[in-house]
Amino acid sequence: MTSLPQSTEKKLGLVIDLDVCVGCHACVINCKAWNTNGYGSPLADTAPYDDDPSGVWLNRIHSYETDKEGYAAVTHFPKSCLHCDDAPCVTVCPTGASYKRVADGIVLVEESQCMGCGLCAWACPYGAREMDPLEGVMKKCTLCVDRIYNENIPEEDRQPACVRTCPAKARFFGDFSDPHSEVSQLVNERNGVDLMPEQETKPVNKYLLPEQRFGIEDLGDPDFNLASFAQTKSGGILSWIDDLLQR
Repeated sequence: MTSLPQSTEKKLGLVIDLDVCVGCHACVINCKAWNTNGYGSPLADTAPYDDDPSGVWLNRIHSYETDKEGYAAVTHFPKSCLHCDDAPCVTVCPTGASYKRVADGIVLVEESQCMGCGLCAWACPYGAREMDPLEGVMKKCTLCVDRIYNENIPEEDRQPACVRTCPAKARFFGDFSDPHSEVSQLVNERNGVDLMPEQETKPVNKYLLPEQRFGIEDLGDPDFNLASFAQTKSGGILSWIDDLLQR
């Protein structure tokens, strides 16, 4: 089995603002386009124009209609690999194909070593691994490692494709090990949270909760604290999404 590094020099990852995401799928489409053209091999599509198309996507958006005390809302929930510090997909890999980089903390798959056993997909509690049926190997979000270090493209483009293309500015990329980085400041200011913390995977990516979704009466209280609300209030949006993802 593959071992995880004791620590990493950086902790690159994403902050996703659920209050801003409009579910336009621009991030999904650009991720698919970039990784089909720039990946080691194209991301497979099966019968794309038939009645039951399927394909490999490294980033997906799930949309949920919620109802809190008579207030209806739709929450769009982007989901991809969270590049966990304690990534179970790495430790179950029998060939060493799944690994976490010491330099930046990105979890990757060395496709030449992957035998398509599916153990990593079984171990991932977030459903972030995708089996490519044509290649017979597992694929996942790479944080666009071929973009972020590419000095042949403009500096403003050295971000993951999903971040660069988001028209609502709901996605942010940076180094969580730097307390002065934009992502670290967002997490501190907006009480960024882990997805399914009970899994103890220590995900690097964080989510900012949709504040206006929790009820007008709560937000009108000057003593209202979003962090404590998210932890203690039953029926919170992340708790509800956790339940759905575990079904």
